[in-house]
Amino acid sequence: MENQIQKDARYYTAKKRVKSITGFYVHFTVYLFVNILLCIQIYLISKNNFWRWESFSTALFWGIGILSHGTSVFGSNLLFGKNWEDRKIKELMEKDKSQNTK
Repeated sequence: MENQIQKDARYYTAKKRVKSITGFYVHFTVYLFVNILLCIQIYLISKNNFWRWESFSTALFWGIGILSHGTSVFGSNLLFGKNWEDRKIKELMEKDKSQNTK
């Protein structure tokens, strides 16, 4: 049975994780809001020159920052998950097995 110290440590770790996830979502929301407003402002000011590098450079570089923030929060296995390789191997083995039995 777990003692109170272990429960407190797990609670602290979970609370810290939730705080970092919340921080990422706040950061992403601010990113979307600010860049939508910037795009609208740039479009209204310079309708003929909207599709220029300067119009999207803020969104691009800040987007790289958002991507790195998301990677630090959710881990580098964001797309594939922790057991992706094992699941994919099993899936391919089952597919091969079903093709061989036909």
